[in-house]
Amino acid sequence: MNLETKWLEDFVALASTRSFSQAAERRFVTQPAFSRRIRSLEAALGLTLVNRSRTPIELTESGQLFLVTARSMVDQLGEVVRHLHHLEGQQGEVLQFAAAHSLALGFFPQWIARLRADGLNIASRLIATNVGEAVHSLREGGCDLILAFYDPDAALQMDPEIFPSMHLGRTEMLPVCGVDAEGKPLFELDSGQSVPLLAYSAGAFLGRSVNILLRQRALRSTTVYETAMADSLKSMALQGMGVAWVPRFSAQAELARGDLVVCGGSQWHVPLEIRLYRCALVRKASIRLLWRKLEAGVGGEG
Repeated sequence: MNLETKWLEDFVALASTRSFSQAAERRFVTQPAFSRRIRSLEAALGLTLVNRSRTPIELTESGQLFLVTARSMVDQLGEVVRHLHHLEGQQGEVLQFAAAHSLALGFFPQWIARLRADGLNIASRLIATNVGEAVHSLREGGCDLILAFYDPDAALQMDPEIFPSMHLGRTEMLPVCGVDAEGKPLFELDSGQSVPLLAYSAGAFLGRSVNILLRQRALRSTTVYETAMADSLKSMALQGMGVAWVPRFSAQAELARGDLVVCGGSQWHVPLEIRLYRCALVRKASIRLLWRKLEAGVGGEG
C-alpha cells in the first residue's frame, strides 16, 4: 500500500468541512486537483470513503472508521517532526527557507549573518529552487518561508491575507559583459548595433522583467544562450559571449575586479524588490519571533 501523507491531510480537511471546494481552499489547491487526490487515496485503500451523492458530502461507514486512523497518523507525524526540529535546532525550531537561486547565493548568507549579528540566532535550512516550486512548497507546508523577488503583476499568485509578505531590501538588474584587453566593454547597449544576448529561459521571473525592458527600449539583439540561472548567465558573460542582466549582488565581486563591466546607463537597469513570504495559518513560534524582529528593524541593511 502506497499512501501519501498529503492525502491523509486532505481527507481530514474534507471530513472537517464536508465540502470539496472548502477543503480544497483550505489545502491551497484547485478543487479538481483536490478531488483527484481523494480518489487516489480511495484507490490506494481499495475503499469508498466519501458519499458524493449527498450535499453536504458524507463519509461512508468505511470513511468514518478510517478518519480515526487518518487523524491519529497526521497528528502523530506532526508531533514527531516538531520534536525532531527542536532537537536539531538545539536553540529552537529549524526554519526552512525556499529561495530563488540568485537570492540563495547572493543575498541569503549576508542577510542571515546580519540577523545573527543583531542577536537573532535562528537555526535555518535553505532550499534553492525556482519561484513556482517555492510557492508550491509553502502552500503544501514543505517550507516555512519564501525569499523571492516581488512581482507586482503576479504577486506570486497567493492571497496576501493568507500569505503575508515583508519588504527586505532593494537591488537592481544590471546589464553586464566581459572586457577587452584594455578593460573596455566588449558590447555597448547604446551603440545602436545588435548585441549577443544571454537570456533567461521562458517563464523565469528575472527574464520577464528583462524582456519588458527590451521591448520598451527596442534593443537590437540576437539570443546566443538561454538558462534560468543568473549565475550561469554571468559565467557566460565572463567568457565574452554576450550581454547578461544579473542582480547587482550577483556580480559585485566581478565588477569590483574589472572582470565584468556595466555596459548600459541607468535606463537599462531593472529595479528589483526582495520580499519574505510566510503562511499566516502556521503558528510556529520561531516564525512569529522572526517576523516581529524584522518588523522592528532587526537584520536591516542599515
